[in-house]
Amino acid sequence: MIRKLFAAGLVLASVATAPVALAADKIRIATEGAYAPFNMVDSDGNLIGFDVDIAKALCEQMKADCEIVAQDWDGIIPGLRARKYDAIIASMSITEERLRVVDFSEKYYSNVLAFVSAKDRELDTNKESLKGLTVGAQRATIAGQMLEDKFSDVVTVKLYDTQDNAYLDLAAGRLDALLSDKFPAYDWLRTDDGQKFEFKGGDLDINDEIGIAVRKGDDLKDKFSAAIKAIVKNGKYEEINKQYFPFSIY
Repeated sequence: MIRKLFAAGLVLASVATAPVALAADKIRIATEGAYAPFNMVDSDGNLIGFDVDIAKALCEQMKADCEIVAQDWDGIIPGLRARKYDAIIASMSITEERLRVVDFSEKYYSNVLAFVSAKDRELDTNKESLKGLTVGAQRATIAGQMLEDKFSDVVTVKLYDTQDNAYLDLAAGRLDALLSDKFPAYDWLRTDDGQKFEFKGGDLDINDEIGIAVRKGDDLKDKFSAAIKAIVKNGKYEEINKQYFPFSIY
């Protein structure tokens, strides 16, 4: 998620001073529910995934009464600021833009970007290799921003509302390549649709750290940060990590 930038208009919006959440309050946590394997909805309509498991572990560590709710990505920060929920655990990158309107906990994982394309296509991360191609990414993400900022002079950029829709167009041949956060793409490459594709070139290291967003001035920031450190130290984080990836993403 990383992962994601939000509309520039939000940055320009006035920042209201938010009341600090009380420890006795029920903590409502928002996630997207459309970013496998980090957050998605199962066949019974339940929110599942790495972000969800981490949220539950942190709430258990804090001995907090938590509720996890789904929220479309485009409205996820406005919803936080409107007090629809108290925190966002949705693979959200800590960026300077976002720090103007929300606070973040310490990171709970790190992210890199990577290109994905068909196994039989020769492709690297240099512009010459990408010239003339149609390349996709999810809208309002760091991947989408990088694609527009650094590659739009040589490729046709297509942006999507969800990562799943970008995968669908790649599998259907409507994209030549996809620029994505590496870990969700790693998960997709193991699906039936993804088996004909692979990572191309090296990782694009963007020093991307993923944190928990809370309203400005809310002491939940420090509580979540302490809980993250605790589950890393006591082994709970590693236990969750291994359910999704054979390597550490911390």
